[in-house]
Amino acid sequence: MSTDWLPVLQGQRVRLRAQRADDVPALFALYSDPRVMRYWSTAPFTHMQQAQDKFEFHDRGVRAGEFAQWAVVLDEDALIGTCSLFELSMADRRASFGYALASAQWGNGYALEATRLVVEHAFGVMALRRLEADVDPRNLASLRLLDRLGFTREGLLRERWQVGGETQDSLICGLLERDYAAATAGVVQSGA
Repeated sequence: MSTDWLPVLQGQRVRLRAQRADDVPALFALYSDPRVMRYWSTAPFTHMQQAQDKFEFHDRGVRAGEFAQWAVVLDEDALIGTCSLFELSMADRRASFGYALASAQWGNGYALEATRLVVEHAFGVMALRRLEADVDPRNLASLRLLDRLGFTREGLLRERWQVGGETQDSLICGLLERDYAAATAGVVQSGA
């Protein structure tokens, strides 16, 4: 399979496109930033080869139809973040949901716009029923973003990750298509 099944998602200010080999330096900048990786389940990258390996892993997975991995870009087409659907199960109509945004871009609303595009694609074109996010409960900014998207906090997994000598909990958040559709319909009706 090619990456053709991964469409460009166009928002008002951000565009999501397939990642390319020339994104590797930007992926390294993103995943080596301690602020971005503070609550991640892996330590920050320390070598460019890690970004190259991550790109190749994602590229293989996208080509195999195993997950969707988008680059978040602005007008300049340079990667400022990523948004993905992984652990994709079409039989169960569910996927895990993840995102990262360069710390220099925080506070501009780009993450909310990008993640909304992916949620709408997941529930629309892909006909998924459920999305799941695994978040460190200390990551308040990420939890606020998921709240705005309509995710429900479903359960705490204690001491789930060991990253850089620190034990981290996971808060599992879920969003069902029917809940998202009802919330979206309410916004449309109240805005009419």
